[in-house]
Amino acid sequence: MLYWLTNLSDGGDIFNLFRYITFRAGAAFFTALIFGFLFGRPLINILRRKQGKGQPIRDDGPEGHLAKAGTPTMGGLLILSAMLVSTLLWARLDNGYVWIVLGVTYGYAAIGFWDDYAKVSKQNVKGVSGRVRMGLGLALAACAGIAAAWMHPSDLSGQLALPVFKDALINLSIFFVPFAMIVIVGAANAVNLTDGLDGLAIMPAMIAAGTLGTIAYIVGRVDFTEYLEVHYVPGTGEIFIFTAALIGGGLGFLWYNAPPAAVFMGDTGSLALGGALGAIAVCTKHEIVLAIVGGLFVVEALSVIIQVAYFKRTGKRVFLMAPIHHHFEKKGWAEPQIVIRFWIISLILALIGLATLKLR
Repeated sequence: MLYWLTNLSDGGDIFNLFRYITFRAGAAFFTALIFGFLFGRPLINILRRKQGKGQPIRDDGPEGHLAKAGTPTMGGLLILSAMLVSTLLWARLDNGYVWIVLGVTYGYAAIGFWDDYAKVSKQNVKGVSGRVRMGLGLALAACAGIAAAWMHPSDLSGQLALPVFKDALINLSIFFVPFAMIVIVGAANAVNLTDGLDGLAIMPAMIAAGTLGTIAYIVGRVDFTEYLEVHYVPGTGEIFIFTAALIGGGLGFLWYNAPPAAVFMGDTGSLALGGALGAIAVCTKHEIVLAIVGGLFVVEALSVIIQVAYFKRTGKRVFLMAPIHHHFEKKGWAEPQIVIRFWIISLILALIGLATLKLR
């Protein structure tokens, strides 16, 4: 919205700063961060009053989690509110990629809110039917995939770009949309599965968002893409502002989510953040890089798939408990130990993901 202040600029005044994505991204970060600090505690107080007993805790989970009973959930509303206000203020609202990412993010947020509300109101860990959530998620992802394919340049539309290999494209044609659906739904559910310990999901989500935002900025600039020999996707640079807002809002949330958490993110936040990461990857043609950058989320999701499949086949378990962060809890690792080590892994994977831009 504030981008339009550039119309008042003669090229040599303060309004000229609003032309630059980097300036607006920095402003978006601080806007979301300040929003989080200002409204975090009031939101937590409201959630505590409205929810009473807070998020229900699974009886079959790690024993230490029972002490968290009564902690309010839906804390993702703080991140989402900060992101929305900041993005609408600082991004160009005539950019279609921004609206694709916002649509996926807040569509998944609505699904997650419905699920959280069902859990809290019924004091039952089951919430909304998995089939219903999956169906709605697939529908949203299909719309995003179609919109992204329509917006991509003609030489990239329907194509899958391969990292490292110069100019390598695989023509998915009509299968691009189903592929995009898998990426977005998979990312949303993988982040959701990771959100099981205080602070565990939010920092890797911010690291992944920062990495993908940097990629979006790079592939949206023709000079950078020519130098790095990556595919040019005009317009994606504005996504950098969204990711900056996500990081700012995420830090504001982490202030209250750090162990011991005063509020949980809930499905409201985890599904939304995962969906956002998937949508950004689809828009920037870096779907495979997302699997590297978000490798921690991939491992968390795979641990559940492996555990369920192996148990159904043999009646035995591969892990002491899935997702895998619970396995390490069962092995005696302290919660902060698991969280910080997983953060370190996320940072390493993000750097590897960024390296794919230069390795050609």
